[in-house]
Amino acid sequence: MTDLLRKPRGTTGKVHDITPESVGWDYVGFGLYRLAAGETVAEPTNDREVILVLVEGRAEIGAGDKSFGELGDRMDVFEKTPPHCVYVPNASDWSATATTACTLAVCSAPGSGGHGAQIIGPEDIHLEQRGKGANTRYINNIAMEGRDVADSLLVTEVFTPQGNWSSYPPHRHDEDNYPEITYLEESYYHRLNPAHGYGHQRVWTEDGTLDETMSFSNHDVVLVPKGHHPCGAPYGYDLYYLNVMAGPVRKWRFKNHPDHNWIFERDAKA
Repeated sequence: MTDLLRKPRGTTGKVHDITPESVGWDYVGFGLYRLAAGETVAEPTNDREVILVLVEGRAEIGAGDKSFGELGDRMDVFEKTPPHCVYVPNASDWSATATTACTLAVCSAPGSGGHGAQIIGPEDIHLEQRGKGANTRYINNIAMEGRDVADSLLVTEVFTPQGNWSSYPPHRHDEDNYPEITYLEESYYHRLNPAHGYGHQRVWTEDGTLDETMSFSNHDVVLVPKGHHPCGAPYGYDLYYLNVMAGPVRKWRFKNHPDHNWIFERDAKA
């Protein structure tokens, strides 16, 4: 796989449309709509389950024969409040009508019909601190494995303060060998505050077959097909990202890079 850094296609409408077929992997899909008030979008799910994340703004959302009404109360993602989300199973469809300007993420992976359409959050989503010092970041757990809300999707939000590192120490989840490690493809949808900032992300394998370092901008997506994948927020710019992960097992088990695992071990003892 090449071109791990994906730029948005314009500033309105469907600015990202990442499918397994378009990037050459098997599980994760990611779409992003930037809508004006009054605009409506709709998609079938076919053989894939979907979690819709209202990153910003409000929208009336329906899934199959269910109407969930108007959802969303976070008008700026950096408010750090829990998001409103909707789960849509495979063999269904969904629609959204923006009632304010809104940013709507469409997270997808193979579905097996194990869950019905439902609202996820903001109840039971609480901002949690992870890491220490310049490795501190804050997590909104939307649909990680501890929440039985999806067949294969794992979805989370991360807020990283300016000057800090995230997805760090470097770790990988690219082998199907549960319970030691799981194979999970992953996408990062990045936002920055102020919006004209930038961040850095490196994706690399220990054998050197993949080694890319990227500077991303606001609304960019970074793809992680394998390998380690830390990212950094330069001084002056807070970082947000929305993670989508999926693989053959809905478990997040990873291994830290052997050269840098000492950081994890030191902090665990502190």
